[in-house]
Amino acid sequence: MNKISALASRPAPATETMTGAEMVMRALADQGVDTIFGYPGGAALPMYDALFRQNYVRHILVRHEQGAGHMAEGYARATGKTGVVMVTSGPGATNTVTPLMDALSDSTPMVVITGQVASNLIGSDAFQECDTVGITRSASKHNYLVKNIADLPYVLHEAFHLAASGRPGPVLVDIPKDVQNMLGEYRFFEPHEFPLHRTRHTTSLTLANNNPAIAEAAELIARAERPVFYTGGGVNGSGDDAVRLLRSLARHTGIPVTSTLMGLGAFPASDPQWLGMLGMHGRYEANMAMHDADLIVAIGSRFDDRITGKVDEFAPHAKIVHIDIDESKIHKIRHADVAIVEDCGMALSSLLPAVMAITERGDLKEWWAQINRWRAIDSLRYTNPPDGILPQHAIRELFRIAREEVGPDRRIIVTTDVGQHQMFAAQHWPVENPRDFITSGGLGTMGYGLPAAIGAQIADPEALVICISGDGSIQMNSQELIVAAQEGLSPKVMIINNGKLGMVWQWQDLIHEKRFSQSDILQPDFVKLAEASYWTGLRCADPNRLEDVLREMITAQGPVLADIRILPDIPCLPMIASGSPHHQMILPNDPK
Repeated sequence: MNKISALASRPAPATETMTGAEMVMRALADQGVDTIFGYPGGAALPMYDALFRQNYVRHILVRHEQGAGHMAEGYARATGKTGVVMVTSGPGATNTVTPLMDALSDSTPMVVITGQVASNLIGSDAFQECDTVGITRSASKHNYLVKNIADLPYVLHEAFHLAASGRPGPVLVDIPKDVQNMLGEYRFFEPHEFPLHRTRHTTSLTLANNNPAIAEAAELIARAERPVFYTGGGVNGSGDDAVRLLRSLARHTGIPVTSTLMGLGAFPASDPQWLGMLGMHGRYEANMAMHDADLIVAIGSRFDDRITGKVDEFAPHAKIVHIDIDESKIHKIRHADVAIVEDCGMALSSLLPAVMAITERGDLKEWWAQINRWRAIDSLRYTNPPDGILPQHAIRELFRIAREEVGPDRRIIVTTDVGQHQMFAAQHWPVENPRDFITSGGLGTMGYGLPAAIGAQIADPEALVICISGDGSIQMNSQELIVAAQEGLSPKVMIINNGKLGMVWQWQDLIHEKRFSQSDILQPDFVKLAEASYWTGLRCADPNRLEDVLREMITAQGPVLADIRILPDIPCLPMIASGSPHHQMILPNDPK
């Protein structure tokens, strides 16, 4: 008997006899799942039959399985809970590979449950058969093919435990149709029953003085003269305590804070210590501060290529303190002088009192004076022309109008697709709170924004949910428009429409000597597309009408899509050219 079977067959007082399909539904309920996203098919029909015979899990019928995955991601990112997908075998499963990889790249907890052909048909090239486990092995944190009904309860609960523990990520459970129909004994498994997978462990970090790395990091922070807190998605993913502790640590020390795209919201954009986003399209002051720093405290971030630029010229004068729950990220790109392998919240709960206990600290006046000189360059500057709409202005106007209309207390969640509009949004939409800016970071998935917005709206029906998309990205998963209408949701979509694949065009313009290969794109009539999907469709190309159109988009009942025709040929700046050091940036009004 294998390990899983041995654990699953332990005598337990609370067991019930049911089919494998019923076990799936019961496990979802026991895990507190209220919503799943999916699409039925032959190999999943027993699970869909069990779904029909219960009333505690809501199912959102998507129009493409990729949409289901991104909706589950949006749901997870808006709540911190694990998103759930249920689809059939073969193409149903393979259509989830992109959201699986996206969730793996961005540490999003997700469980994907797939039907599989009957056990005796596996390997026979049966109808709608594929090697789901083999295909998704590199796109998931872990995956299972469950061939024994006795293993199924354990696997289902372990899948949720594994998706949310350690560095969160996607887990896939592949269940043959015959296993779904078999009778077996079900019971709930507690987290402590999964000994092979550590949770957010509590080592000696619970007492700062007992951990030499914490003490060493605190000393470096206290002595530094040019320090920067470099934060990433790990802070947001760790939860509210990590966000609160980061903010307390920054305020206590007076150290400037920057973040990656995935880290936006962990530190409020309105705070004077905020440098803005760093990296390829980050602010000048953020990148320059990282380059000249004598200490970088990396918290839940991984020094990816969009941040470092040319690695051997990145932050040449800085010592590195690296805090990350994923040990494989430590020393991977940049050697850490102090490495702390731990959940961000737990590490900060020890680091903050250790820093507060040190009374002598470096003087940051000269450092802030230099940062303010970099700020004065105003690397996000632009001038509105009289005859057209700039994307930067459209996004800032959208923020202003949305906040005016919903008031200071109602939550606004923004999702984006991928491209120029994504970077413009990251630059010009001030993010104040964690989980309020949802985007595809590591994989950069076009077609992410609309389904993620639907998932976020389902997660928080009272929030105003806005998707900022591009005319290329919105066409990737536009079939999901109808889902919002079907479910009675009211997300708003603003298309930044320049008639081309904007970021591809920008690279061709700046790097490929204006050889514009396949970057022009024919569009549908987006207003008619919206109306055909029972949305309100709006269009604006006149800068004098922009405010009225955006206000109508925000205040109208139901889902609204606004096609905003911006001026063409507007590059997203600042920009670090590929292969350049991170302190050499192309700024607005610089020669190309």
